[in-house]
Amino acid sequence: MKIWIDGELVDETDAKISVFDHGLLYGDGVFEGIRVYNGRIFELKAHIRRLYESAKAIRLDIPMSREELIKAVEKTADANAVSDGYIRLIITRGVGTLGINPLVCHDGRSIIIADNIQLYPEELYERGIKVISATTVRNHPLAVPPQIKSLNYLNNILAKLEALDNNVPEAVMYNHEGYVAEATADNVFIVKNSCIYTPPVQAGALEGITRGVVIKLAEEENLRVVEKNLTRFDLYTCDEFFLTGTAAEVISVVEIDGRAIGDGKPGPITKMLRKKFFKYAHGKKS
Repeated sequence: MKIWIDGELVDETDAKISVFDHGLLYGDGVFEGIRVYNGRIFELKAHIRRLYESAKAIRLDIPMSREELIKAVEKTADANAVSDGYIRLIITRGVGTLGINPLVCHDGRSIIIADNIQLYPEELYERGIKVISATTVRNHPLAVPPQIKSLNYLNNILAKLEALDNNVPEAVMYNHEGYVAEATADNVFIVKNSCIYTPPVQAGALEGITRGVVIKLAEEENLRVVEKNLTRFDLYTCDEFFLTGTAAEVISVVEIDGRAIGDGKPGPITKMLRKKFFKYAHGKKS
């Protein structure tokens, strides 16, 4: 495997960063996870835009233009012959001291990894997944704005551990006010009376790229999509429930906290949106 680091493709055994890099020491950096379908890098410009916005929000300079970074991503995917896979794009603060002062850091690293991705088994898309409500509260939006896709994912990891401890693949996280924020790695959607609802980013949700595509696809079908605060009660009593994300794409949730969603099977709107997303992602016309 070839890893792109600061303008050079190197073997993965030679892909190294300093132990004093603040990306390692403190999670001080940003990243993007990007899918590749049939050799096409999915929504690359949107991912690059979000990366630069995340970096700006934490006062991290990316030492190359967006166009240069796009070309670097494409070059890395080509070098690894990734036709259907995953790209991880990482920007670190760089080498500093053992103190947290970011202003002393230098030589920030730009890293691109292109490889395969672990997806949910196909049978889970057919029958849906079970989730739980996490007791781990989503970071307060005034502490870490949810729009920043930072290298520090400990908040999500703690909730993910709760899910795994309960033998389910995902957990729903709630914010400090008790409203739904997001799942540990995915955005949350529900359907009630043929209307689709999803939490606003202000509730603690990342503004997912897949989320945005699914909203657009739903609106093309003349479905009403509303961003509003959702409660646990809303999840318990909805007609359909699904998650969206780079890895998950569109996957149905059929049970939360032991309560069946609808008839306990993926609903018609979820199945339709999954089908439309598959066609969109693979460049196929409806």
